[in-house]
Amino acid sequence: MTRAVSLHVTGVVQGVGYRPFVYKVANRLGVTGWVRNASDGVWCFAEGTPEALSAFERALRHEAPPMAVVESVVAEEVDPEGATAFVIVASRAQDGAMTLVSPDIATCEACASELFDPADRRYRYPFINCTNCGPRFTIIDDVPYDRPTTTMRDFPMCRECAAEYADPSDRRFHAQPDACFVCGPRLYLNGVDGASAAWTWRPDVETSPRPHRDRDAERARSDAILQTAGALLRDAGILALKSLGGFQLACDATNEDAVARLRDRKRRWGKPFAVMMPSLQTARAYCTISPEEASLLTSSAAPIVLLRLREEDGGGSRMRVPQPAEDVEPLTAVRRGLSGQAAPSDVPAPLASSVAPGLAELGVMLPYTPLHHLLLSLADIPLVMTSGNLSEEPIATGNAEALERLSAIADAVLLHDRDIRSRYDDSVARVVSSGTELVRRARGFAPFPIKLPFRSDVDILALGPEQKNTVALLTGEYAFVSQHIGDMENAETFAAFERTIELYERLFRVRPRIVAYDLHPEYLSTKHALRLGLPAVGVQHHHAHVAGVAAEHGIEGPFIGVALDGTGYGTDGTIWGGEVLLATLGTFERLAHLSAMPMPGGAAAVRRPARMALGALAAAGLLGHPGAEPLRSRLAPAEEDTLLRMIERRVNSPLTSSMGRLFDAVAALCGVRDDASYEGQAAIELEAIADPASAGSYRFGITPGEPSVIESAPVLEAALDDLARGVPASTVSARFHRAVAAAIVDECARASAAAGTSVVALAGGVLMNRLVMDGAFLGLTNAGLRPITNVRLPVNDGAVSFGQAVVAWARREEV
Repeated sequence: MTRAVSLHVTGVVQGVGYRPFVYKVANRLGVTGWVRNASDGVWCFAEGTPEALSAFERALRHEAPPMAVVESVVAEEVDPEGATAFVIVASRAQDGAMTLVSPDIATCEACASELFDPADRRYRYPFINCTNCGPRFTIIDDVPYDRPTTTMRDFPMCRECAAEYADPSDRRFHAQPDACFVCGPRLYLNGVDGASAAWTWRPDVETSPRPHRDRDAERARSDAILQTAGALLRDAGILALKSLGGFQLACDATNEDAVARLRDRKRRWGKPFAVMMPSLQTARAYCTISPEEASLLTSSAAPIVLLRLREEDGGGSRMRVPQPAEDVEPLTAVRRGLSGQAAPSDVPAPLASSVAPGLAELGVMLPYTPLHHLLLSLADIPLVMTSGNLSEEPIATGNAEALERLSAIADAVLLHDRDIRSRYDDSVARVVSSGTELVRRARGFAPFPIKLPFRSDVDILALGPEQKNTVALLTGEYAFVSQHIGDMENAETFAAFERTIELYERLFRVRPRIVAYDLHPEYLSTKHALRLGLPAVGVQHHHAHVAGVAAEHGIEGPFIGVALDGTGYGTDGTIWGGEVLLATLGTFERLAHLSAMPMPGGAAAVRRPARMALGALAAAGLLGHPGAEPLRSRLAPAEEDTLLRMIERRVNSPLTSSMGRLFDAVAALCGVRDDASYEGQAAIELEAIADPASAGSYRFGITPGEPSVIESAPVLEAALDDLARGVPASTVSARFHRAVAAAIVDECARASAAAGTSVVALAGGVLMNRLVMDGAFLGLTNAGLRPITNVRLPVNDGAVSFGQAVVAWARREEV
């Protein structure tokens, strides 16, 4: 007996080989009918026996391709139509319908093998891809996801690619970015003296449609360009190259002069660089890598992973002399083979000391595009790989834009003619005791949605904070949190912010009826929200932090929230940042906070931790302590008198309860850093020197009240006592970190007893500190409480927009 069903599949089911998978399952089971993409997912019509249709539906749910995420399969019995075969039919666009779109995917093993196979027609083709890898979100204009709605529309397929595209048994069946030397994108190299004029990109080379070319001639041209680029890198040059979500800047990570020159030209002083290693085996020579970290490095997302540098015998510089690599997993053999040669058996050169100065960790990634694989195989050295921009600007994405903005930084620019529609930085992640933790969420992770613990009856736009900005769009059962946009401090970043909102609203068919914003009146995102003319919900920064954590875990409250960071505008008009809250998704009460201290010079105290230390000492009455003398002796002539007068007269010395600023103060007191060249530098370096083998801990005081005050004076005095006695700064740092973790546990235990909840949501940039987060997690668990933190979003300000959207939903009846 023949039956028929209509099936609607939702989730990330476009751009991941889902339709070819459905086709193959149908033919395996003897099911007839069709499958197609639509703006709201994938639709199937299937005819067959009841047994075959049941197996077909089960397979759609449980056997999906590795990059697919099936959220639901809804089946409805319909009348048979007498279908005699199973086919893929043309996609259908629907007004107002929404589907999910895959992030970009790192080069798969099959494509990597073909890339270095001389017998393959795509041998050394820099844009090889298939249904399991390659560009996705960065090339899409609209849904459904088909070639005409991507930037690949300008590249008509050659006969061989078109045959693969139409062959259900082929890995490239309906792979939208499919291309080769004949019909696909090509490389260009600008800025090299004496190079062929045919290598130079000009706007007039991007004709539409692109012409087909001779395969052998095009391969020879591409190889010559790549060899020139590789030689430039080996000769200490700086190369700008066009990647998936924007341009990157690369140089030899083992060459001190090259790294220093890149820092100077990019104006990135002090902040660590990430390094792209040729292989996992090479990375092991420089860093200790756990199985979990190796899995993250080689995953389809291929983020930058923060790894601990190997220890150097006898101590010394944080940039360790590399060690011979250990035996590696089977996957590493594939990665190693990407260079077309065996990995070197001798110890590679040490990294330049200025790659990650003063730190015990290094950001490491592996090649994730065919272009990276080819370039690393030719350069044969670890490469600094950083965003293609001047510091604090958005990364360049367009060819003309890159030539204008990056030519003063790079010695040459390696371009291609496939357009980028969406700007994406590299994601940054690390492995912690609770699992994988995102530091920056971008390529490989966004725009995967966050599943909500509720279904929203109104679309909400949340515009995020000033630093590490993201935006969030809440619709139905999903929240779409954008990729990392950056610090909202210039017109270029604000323009990227506006474009991201427009793209997400269009792709995900979101029409906001409420806008959520930060309470800080001077944030660009806040001002933009209030200009939109929509009903607006102001959300306190730290409430957004902890509400976002709770919503990720499906908790509406009440719960205890601990938010520790550098800056957040409080409801009393002061700067918060050391907060213990009792909260629900829609409300919060401030139970306790760090004692207030002045910031002499306001933002200048963030850039100069020595100022913050003086403010903390003045608030604690410890200016005359002998342990403070080294700090005071390092201040500029008359600086102390000027700052103390500012504090006394309350001139440009706002009060803050920020735990981040207390970290700055202790770092300066320990002599770690008096001036910071990037946000959080002093705290990061204070963590880096902490000696885990040292004993002891300091202890914060508590002044009961509503709210209670967590007093920092006892901790500062104990630290100064140690410093005056000559106790090493590494020991002082370790004791301070333990004190912070203990204060979190003590305050949460008190709050739990009073409020009757055991759930503790931990959030804020200070919780990026491994020692604080791990210490707090362990202590809270041992105290019988249930600590939770962000899972699919960063614990820092990158998650604030999501929390704002959730709070606005909970308060939607107020507007």
